[in-house]
Amino acid sequence: MKMNRRKFLSYVGCSCCGIFLNSCSTAPITERKQLKIIPEAKLNAQAAAIYEKIKEKEKLSKDTKTLDNIKDIGKRMEASISEYFYKENLEDPTLNFDWEYILIENKKVRNAWCMPGGKIAVYTGILDVTKNTNGLAAVMGHEIAHAVAKHSVERASRGALVNTGTQLIDILTGGKLSQVNRATGMNTIGMLSQLGLMNPFNRKQESEADYLGMIFSSLSGYDIRETVKIWERMKKFNKGKTPPEFMSTHPSADNRIKKINEWTNQIILDYPPINIS
Repeated sequence: MKMNRRKFLSYVGCSCCGIFLNSCSTAPITERKQLKIIPEAKLNAQAAAIYEKIKEKEKLSKDTKTLDNIKDIGKRMEASISEYFYKENLEDPTLNFDWEYILIENKKVRNAWCMPGGKIAVYTGILDVTKNTNGLAAVMGHEIAHAVAKHSVERASRGALVNTGTQLIDILTGGKLSQVNRATGMNTIGMLSQLGLMNPFNRKQESEADYLGMIFSSLSGYDIRETVKIWERMKKFNKGKTPPEFMSTHPSADNRIKKINEWTNQIILDYPPINIS
């Protein structure tokens, strides 16, 4: 049966509207609107399985003192985040988290991450940047903020929507997008969607994680004035090797430093340390 183009577009539009209406929510504290069409429980389960494989394949550090410090910071953040949302009479976004912490021995990797559901890894390379407990708390707060704000759920949902949209556009253009990809040997549409759609979205998430991470560090009793020093040190480590901001999923170090400086005093005043009884 042949369907005319206008009717087809109206059906597509209606279905997309349905997805948006049923799946819109907001990020905690910032109240930024989010699209979530992928179940959080599904991502948490997948993350937990991957985390176990990482523990098997990566070389875990024997530096128990640093690992204990990481766990102490994590426990304080776990408690203060839950207490904050309880006191504000808000749903605790970490309620279904199964927190876990590992330290990976790799001096070449200056990184840390937190998977959906609270699975955290810190690489020994980042310790040259964090320098102290407050610095480590700042990095962990940022990574934990990604999980608390459900950024992975949001990214997975947006990715699914972009893939569906690309397929629909290809159908409507008679396969012209596929022809371009075959002729150039590149995923042209993927590149365009990344630069024009996905990257700005990711930069918003990164900036939000900076902000929320500072809040979580402050609530947990750490000195967030160390945060800007971390990015100043990171800038020196990178030695100008970062890509232009419009091509990057992260804000530039200069923009990050500027915003962190703008936020610091207000966060200290608005989100003082929480006493956990």
